[in-house]
Amino acid sequence: MAQTTSGRGPAQRSAAGSSRASTAGTPRAKSPAPRTASGSTPSGARPATGARSTTTAATGLPTKDGTTRRTRTPRPRPRPAKPASSERAWLGQWDSAVTSYYLLVGATTLLAIIGLVMVLSSSAITEIAAGKSPYGAFLTQAQYALIGLPVLLVASRLPTSVYRHGAWPLLIFSLCLQLMIFSPLGHEVNGNLNWINFGSFFVQPSEPAKLALAVWLGVVLGRKQHLLGSWKHAIVPAVPGALLVMGLVLAGHDLGTMLVILILVAGAFFVAGVDWKLLALAGAGAAVVVVVGFVAMQQNANRMNRLLATYTNVCDTSDANAGSSVCYQTVHGLWALGTGGFGGVGLGASREKWSYLPEAHNDFIFSVIGEELGLLGTLLVLALFAVLGLAMSRVIRRHPDPFVKITTAGIACWIVGQAFINIGVVIGVIPVIGVPLPLVSSGGSALITTMAALGVVISFARNEPGAKEAFAARGSVVRKSLAVVGQAGRRALPGRRRAQAR
Repeated sequence: MAQTTSGRGPAQRSAAGSSRASTAGTPRAKSPAPRTASGSTPSGARPATGARSTTTAATGLPTKDGTTRRTRTPRPRPRPAKPASSERAWLGQWDSAVTSYYLLVGATTLLAIIGLVMVLSSSAITEIAAGKSPYGAFLTQAQYALIGLPVLLVASRLPTSVYRHGAWPLLIFSLCLQLMIFSPLGHEVNGNLNWINFGSFFVQPSEPAKLALAVWLGVVLGRKQHLLGSWKHAIVPAVPGALLVMGLVLAGHDLGTMLVILILVAGAFFVAGVDWKLLALAGAGAAVVVVVGFVAMQQNANRMNRLLATYTNVCDTSDANAGSSVCYQTVHGLWALGTGGFGGVGLGASREKWSYLPEAHNDFIFSVIGEELGLLGTLLVLALFAVLGLAMSRVIRRHPDPFVKITTAGIACWIVGQAFINIGVVIGVIPVIGVPLPLVSSGGSALITTMAALGVVISFARNEPGAKEAFAARGSVVRKSLAVVGQAGRRALPGRRRAQAR
């Protein structure tokens, strides 16, 4: 009998196939596929299920016993899909764990420097006209910046637990400070009773109240994170505390600061996850409060006239007699922006700061920036505030602690929202309500408190996931670099001594 390439006869193959079929439990064994003379299965015919095909014409390989075994041709495996993170690999260090930290530090530093330069430029003429030193306002602002710098550094190094435990005492202290404006120490400026006169210096208590309220809302809403679906837990005690702060500020006729605090509270509630129906109801109530504050509580009709002038197209920038109307400040601010053009008239060459534009170094400093630095300067300031907002939004997204998220949201809405309110006033979109530009406008209380608030957010950014490890690695690199520099200096020291001896 002729032997096939597999070394088995037909009887053996059928016996093996039947035994396998019986073992598999099938009702009947399938007949093997017919083979050609060469031993291969013809095309279109499938081999038997129970019997294993032992050879092929293309892939049969000889073995020691003379039989052949079949080798399977490897199939190409599909390439694994690229992870989503690889799509942003081109960002490199820009998307690292310490990006938020460096964005906050860089934008804060640049805005503070721009503020000092522009305060000097916008106030020098009026200081000379008043018989004072042209550097008076600049030196005062520089002193406040030097006071705020260690405050920022200390705040950026404190752990999160310090802010969490100090929220209630900080809020109570700020409320007591705000109540002092109704005492004999209260000082009124331009119709606003929002200053405390301590003799040698003035303090605006509504500024630290913003920071205290942001931290306090982070503690209260963060602890009730799983209960905020209920209106009772969402309202008490967060809403009464916020209303108390806003009521005391509004009682001093400081409507601009009250609007900023309102934006702060709205941002904290939104990030906390409060029901949108409650937010809509609170927004409607806030609108009523603003209307009442403008109409019923303002004894000075000038503010109401400015509101009507802004939204009834009364302010005509082509009017040569604009100085005699309620649009005086708005029109001259727009003239300053228009004069600057694309590149500006040059640093220090502003014309409106020659006593034409009131509060040129304070509320309307953005107009002087536009006049002297042009569109490029204004876009730079806008970009820096956008960077601050981006960095704080990264902290909100990346940090796992609800307290950090809510507090950062409140501070972000406060600083960025106040900046856009000030710019909206300058360009004539919002009525003049006396809100300074954060970190840029002249003012000690606002500058120190804003730097402290940014220090709090920088502290949160230092505790982002992976940030501590990144800072630890950076420290070792710095130490190694200093060691290398020190070794190079020691090696060069004998050569210097020999050169001196010659």
